[in-house]
Amino acid sequence: MAVDAIIGTFFVEVWCRRTDELVDGPNASHITASALDRWESRLEDIFRGRPFDMLDAALSDTVAKFPIDIQPFKDMIEGMRMDLRKSRYKNFDELYLYCYYVAGTVGLISVPVMGIAPESKATTETVYNAALALGIANQLTNILRDVGEDARRGRVYLPQDELAQAGLSDEDIFVGKVTDKWRNFMKKQIKRARTFFDEAERGVAELSPASRWPVWASLLLYRQILDEIEANDYNNFTKRAYVSKAKKWVALPFAYAMSMMHLKTPSSRAEA
Repeated sequence: MAVDAIIGTFFVEVWCRRTDELVDGPNASHITASALDRWESRLEDIFRGRPFDMLDAALSDTVAKFPIDIQPFKDMIEGMRMDLRKSRYKNFDELYLYCYYVAGTVGLISVPVMGIAPESKATTETVYNAALALGIANQLTNILRDVGEDARRGRVYLPQDELAQAGLSDEDIFVGKVTDKWRNFMKKQIKRARTFFDEAERGVAELSPASRWPVWASLLLYRQILDEIEANDYNNFTKRAYVSKAKKWVALPFAYAMSMMHLKTPSSRAEA
């Protein structure tokens, strides 16, 4: 990855992290809608070349160098607003929109900085859709991993209609007992998350060669969290699923090998 792209990707990630910390960090209880409005105004100043601090200045330099649109940044802030006013999601359409706001946007922001491989024959839309799918997959995985933690904060990031269809309710989540109903429900949620990872795979190989390794690593490691939830017998109430250091060390060279395979993914090879 070119130096400008490495630096740009870093400062995009820094901004995303700072934005997430507004509603998930140590000062989250003091954050108001007005504070998010001020953060959005500050974002607009970054794009106008009027940064507030050094980190803003670094991002301002990045958006001047790459064809980055402001809308995904604004959408991410909108996701933070949702966290302030909403703690339940009626159905997957509502949950998908939330996942787009808080995580799908990261992919849309990152692609212009990471770049698409010159030899790629995929359409730009295909690459962006895959980047969006990876963000959705990662956020769904976060949600499934953190069910217990979120419940202790009074939040349920699961489709209410699907819980009801499974014979479950918020009360079952607050009680935190693993039952056959819960296992069956979780199997369906994990299957859905994996379909988004599968869709994301098809786009990773279309990125510029130097960008593929970190994206493959992220995809493989996050997808393994789903395996760990299964290994914990779907107890995401009191057990936090995580990928061990040993498994990470195995995944990283595998991700590198995948990144070196010229515009080929497991999915495309299977179809060949």
